Amino acid sequence: MSMCCAKAIRDISNVRGKSIFMRISGITIPDTKRLEYGLRIIFGVGHSLALAILKDAKVDPAKKSKDLTADEENAIRREIEKYTIEGDLKRDISSNVKRLKDIKAYRGVRHLRGLPVRGQRTKTNSRTRRGNIRKTMGTGRRAVEKK
Repeated sequence: MSMCCAKAIRDISNVRGKSIFMRISGITIPDTKRLEYGLRIIFGVGHSLALAILKDAKVDPAKKSKDLTADEENAIRREIEKYTIEGDLKRDISSNVKRLKDIKAYRGVRHLRGLPVRGQRTKTNSRTRRGNIRKTMGTGRRAVEKK
């Protein structure tokens, strides 16, 4: 690698002694979006939780992650660590579904069969859950063999 390329990479990765990208739980928060929207990239963080995290961390939701100081980043990280997010949340959800399947609860059986779990009708809808399979009867008569 030439000196020019090495210097350019070093300049891109470190601006004024600060990392460009803000990472939380292994997820890169976009530096061009406002924090209230950027935090939603993390699985388990929605609109209200993102605003609550920023309020508790005393950070302006309109700020962008590239404009944060190191103290503000650490405050946001501390607040997010209080909640179950990303891998832990996915693991909890899958263990809950597995428990329902193991005890043969109605909801567990619906998960096993790939049908809607929350009481939706299945006669006409639920294409997403069942797949786009159309099981039509036609006229209901069997085909008569021709001689």
